[in-house]
Amino acid sequence: MLAVAVVGGAGYLWYAGKLPGSATAATAAGTTTAAGAQNRDVIVVHLHDTAGGGTSTALLVNNTTTKQGATVLLPNSLVLTGDDGTATTLAKSVADDGSSGTSDEIDSVLGTDIEGTWRLDTPYLDNLVELVGDIEVDTNAAVPDPDDTKKGAEPLVKKGSDQTLSGKMAVAYATYRASGESEDAQLQRFGQVMQGVLRKMSSDAGLATTTVQTLAQILDPSLTDKDLGTFLAKLADHAKDGDYKTELLPVQSDGAISAQATDSVVKPLLGGTVKNSEAGSAVRVGIKDATGSTDTAEKARVALVNGGYTTVDSGTTTAQTTSQVVYTDAADKENATEVAKTLGLSTSTVQKGQTTSNADVSVTLGTDYRPSTS
Repeated sequence: MLAVAVVGGAGYLWYAGKLPGSATAATAAGTTTAAGAQNRDVIVVHLHDTAGGGTSTALLVNNTTTKQGATVLLPNSLVLTGDDGTATTLAKSVADDGSSGTSDEIDSVLGTDIEGTWRLDTPYLDNLVELVGDIEVDTNAAVPDPDDTKKGAEPLVKKGSDQTLSGKMAVAYATYRASGESEDAQLQRFGQVMQGVLRKMSSDAGLATTTVQTLAQILDPSLTDKDLGTFLAKLADHAKDGDYKTELLPVQSDGAISAQATDSVVKPLLGGTVKNSEAGSAVRVGIKDATGSTDTAEKARVALVNGGYTTVDSGTTTAQTTSQVVYTDAADKENATEVAKTLGLSTSTVQKGQTTSNADVSVTLGTDYRPSTS
């Protein structure tokens, strides 16, 4: 596991095992791939805004099978499960649990296998952009200069296509959030900057390693400059060839991941689904509303949460008369039966089938469902 600490202004990175892109990791992956499977190397990046406060998080993904790369942006409101089993948010986890704890929690929710963590404080992002020789970004906002507060001052970053950003400008753009904007707007700007950096980073492992070394971060002996440089060089190669995309992982208002987000982002880019709950943890129940009523699903959600379950919004569908409770794994049959009982549904509604991709048990609420009035 790669982690980073900052002491006296210096960035420390440490890693237990092989970083993605190392010869050993690549060889091992190649020998264990089943037919049709795809290998992905994943690291998580936390941008720490040392001036304005707060963090922004993204997963960098190298798909070694399809030869494509991706940045998956993770909102701070994403709900994770902390070390003590209680719910927390990504932002709070980064602040409280540290790099190792947060990456484990992300793995648990997304079904990923994060192999390293990179803490990128904004001064290092500034230096990185300067080292690769400025970046080009299609900016979607004019960003004021934090060092020039005079009325009518020219913006530091202008809005427009193919804007050339220096290190200072890139930091300002990556951390900018206008009044009234959602967090997602700022997070997507961070993603633009990261992809811009990768387009300018050398795809030669040796030269990329030199860039990493020149950042002057203090590397723990268990992480070599070559490991990190090789990983970034591979992503740079994808970015230059146009085989790279940046996607935001959408989360619901309660911080949960919907089935749609799992199918559109988690599965294709990260190679899996939201993981099923581990033994002893709360069963995840997907709720799809087929009642035609606006508040029925919410009443079912409350009943399930009060019963100790974790719920996932699976959307709505056309009205149907009969409710269904579905499980895929035989081990979840008993859970599905208990879910039906909790909702006051007949156990005859329980059947084996295909659950939504981020749930252990899927419930479709028909017009026969009668919420408890207690």
